[in-house]
Amino acid sequence: MHQLGDIEISRVVESERPFVDVFGFIPDAQMEVIEANRDWLMPRFIDPESMMIILNIQSYILKTRNQTILVDACVGNHKDRPGRPMFHQLNTPYLSELEAAGVRPEEIDIVLCTHLHVDHVGWNTQLVDGRWVPTFPNAKYVFARKEHDFWEQRQKDGTEGPVPNVYDDSVLPVVEAGQAVLVASDHELDHGISLEPAPGHTPGNIVLNLSSGNEDAVLTGDVIHHPLQLVRPEWSSRACEDRIQSAKTRRALVERYADTDTLIAPAHFASPTMGHIISRDDGFGFRMLGDT
Repeated sequence: MHQLGDIEISRVVESERPFVDVFGFIPDAQMEVIEANRDWLMPRFIDPESMMIILNIQSYILKTRNQTILVDACVGNHKDRPGRPMFHQLNTPYLSELEAAGVRPEEIDIVLCTHLHVDHVGWNTQLVDGRWVPTFPNAKYVFARKEHDFWEQRQKDGTEGPVPNVYDDSVLPVVEAGQAVLVASDHELDHGISLEPAPGHTPGNIVLNLSSGNEDAVLTGDVIHHPLQLVRPEWSSRACEDRIQSAKTRRALVERYADTDTLIAPAHFASPTMGHIISRDDGFGFRMLGDT
């Protein structure tokens, strides 16, 4: 748990392990660049034996004076994801981990998805008596309208891509239950907590800016998947809808926050995840909270 002014930030980890080959996931990656940064990338962020990147699938919990907000809902249990074996028919103790973090599902006031990819929406719903129903019965599910409408249209067109049915089982049931709230991409969730458009990874992708007291943080979602992209911000992942725009958005974010006191809370960095972007040689690096 980290205290940012009056905002309490904690994490709920669904899974953390080597997921995919670095060169398959970041097609432009170069071994010589990785080797030049081996001292801090391995073994924490890249497994040196398999050259697989370590990814953390997790949610953030933000507790303010007014409400409890869950940011990004991981993969979920019992979801059919044959196109992504690492996400297919999971059965993880996510809800138990949530309660271990001091939050019961009915205590969540807002669920915010930074975008609507498979690993950010799964626990929006759970399977009950053969039906997908909202996991968080008292929550408003906040989606950027641009992002929601993009995936709704893809679902209607049958062009969701290699992981179909995500909208059907993890977003549509929330809409049908009347719990979805579509907002502008600069919407303020609470005092000092606001969305900011960050297109590229998906068209309506957002980051979440936090400000409390004299402290600031940004939950970067998938603008930055992996610390290697700090070394070379121009290297987009294969999961990006628009790799050129994603690189521009990432470069702007990295340059904006490098060598500042703004806490960076990425979606997928290995534990303990949060830290600060720092200048390093001809690129950038990352200093984890607690590291010296």
